Amino acid sequence: MDHQFGCPCPIAKEGELVTRYTVLLCFLHRYWRTTLGMQIKYADYGNYRFCYSCRGKLGGKPSILMLHGFSAHKDMWLSVVKFLPKNLHLICVDMPGHEGTTRTSIDDYSIEGQVNRIHQFVECIGLNRKPFHLIGTSMGGNVAGVYAARHPTDICGLTLICPAGLQYPNESKFVKELKSLEQTGDVSKVSLIPSTPEEMEKMLKLCSYVRFKVPQQILQGLVDVRLPHNDFYRELFLEIVGENSRHTLQENMKRIRSPTQVIWGKQDQVKI
Repeated sequence: MDHQFGCPCPIAKEGELVTRYTVLLCFLHRYWRTTLGMQIKYADYGNYRFCYSCRGKLGGKPSILMLHGFSAHKDMWLSVVKFLPKNLHLICVDMPGHEGTTRTSIDDYSIEGQVNRIHQFVECIGLNRKPFHLIGTSMGGNVAGVYAARHPTDICGLTLICPAGLQYPNESKFVKELKSLEQTGDVSKVSLIPSTPEEMEKMLKLCSYVRFKVPQQILQGLVDVRLPHNDFYRELFLEIVGENSRHTLQENMKRIRSPTQVIWGKQDQVKI
């Protein structure tokens, strides 16, 4: 593995054919990490390996741990990292089964299962020697909130960005689509798991209020990166929207004791 630039390109790791646009995206992330001073590291818990990027060292100010959303990876936080002070200790971890973190067929990918894995990661790197600030978005927000409820002494602050796992008075466009999928049992057309450039474009429109035109070649590159992992994403999706995980954050909110900040876009179309 390339320890200087980070986890290898996911397609290359799977031995699949790589388009030049896919390679470009991989190197773009590597260059961006290097520019921002983020280093790739690994932490092992038994036979399980976590991949994460970090900057700075544990010090006087609380460390910050960032948990990404469904089917994303640690590099999604780079656009946030560039605005944060360089003297902060930042950690962005690949969630269970994502990118450079171990993926197994026997792992528990429910929200509770992911909370347990993240706690293992925290203990591996000694992050909870001092209370830290935990940030999570979407699925990662669900995990972050439940983590704060389960391990209150680890946390000094919590930021939830459009977290999953809540009940809403009004159903979003995506939740309506989800109910339709539940009736048919067909998860091959989940909007968050694109298999073609056209489906990728549809997902980008669903996930972004700002409209922008993405060239067809770039859409194809984005699809090529994800295709080898889509079967896993479908299994994970069924797990986190299932009965045991869909409202896990809602059920644990009363147990959260740390100061909590919630950030949410008014036009968010994805609420699960």
